[in-house]
Amino acid sequence: MNHRLVLRQGPPLRVDARALTPALLGALSADEVRRLRLPHGREGVMLAELFDVRPGRDDGQHALVLEGDLSRFDAIGAGLAEGTMEVHGPVGDAAGLGMSGGRLLIRGDARDLAGCAMRGGWLEVDGSIGDLGASALPGERDGMRGGTLVVRGAAGHRLADHMRRGTVVVFGDAGDFVASRMVAGTLALAGRCGVHAGFGMRRGTVLFAGPAPEPAASFVPVNSDAPVFWQLLARDLARFGGPFDGLSKRRVDRWAGDLAVLGHGELLIPH
Repeated sequence: MNHRLVLRQGPPLRVDARALTPALLGALSADEVRRLRLPHGREGVMLAELFDVRPGRDDGQHALVLEGDLSRFDAIGAGLAEGTMEVHGPVGDAAGLGMSGGRLLIRGDARDLAGCAMRGGWLEVDGSIGDLGASALPGERDGMRGGTLVVRGAAGHRLADHMRRGTVVVFGDAGDFVASRMVAGTLALAGRCGVHAGFGMRRGTVLFAGPAPEPAASFVPVNSDAPVFWQLLARDLARFGGPFDGLSKRRVDRWAGDLAVLGHGELLIPH
């Protein structure tokens, strides 16, 4: 059965919420869900002390709904492989960490490391995210490796750092070092970004659908045209709507770099 968890009171310490997955909770009764213990600081806390457990909608699919200010709950949706999670409220760090499938919908803001080490699935944040979205875990070399991250608000610094595969779409602004050390994948940005975009990127594509920064000196303009590739990319991004709709009607300038490393990455600037 599916469940809906409504936060009754915020925890005094941070809570590791990675155990709250649709598949796991869907196999438990309401009483069993209430008895679950979540890591809370150095101790644990029984779920019933924080949440009211109510029946969720049952449409034959695994689904879990969380409601309330969950900004002290980290790793929501971490490791998600199937089903749908919908969160009504802000969440803490590492939302969607390492998820490989399913859908995680956050109707609020997410803190740092959203979509970190993501391998598949769909993560959508209606608000803004903090630093290191779609990046790698500290000490790791692989960032996002698959799936789709959609941010309706703004993103912090180091977005898509070490990104290796997948698609990131941001409707708002982004901080410094966008797509730094990027290995592959696609990042589309509708707002402004900070300094050092594409720093150290080896391959991959960064598209500026809105205001574009001045490319760094380690990027060079590419005169060869690629109309087929551009039309395919523009039509794929059109499904996100808003500033990404109608890109196929615009011409695009291509810059290759970062020549300080492999130099096979590209910045796309429509006009």
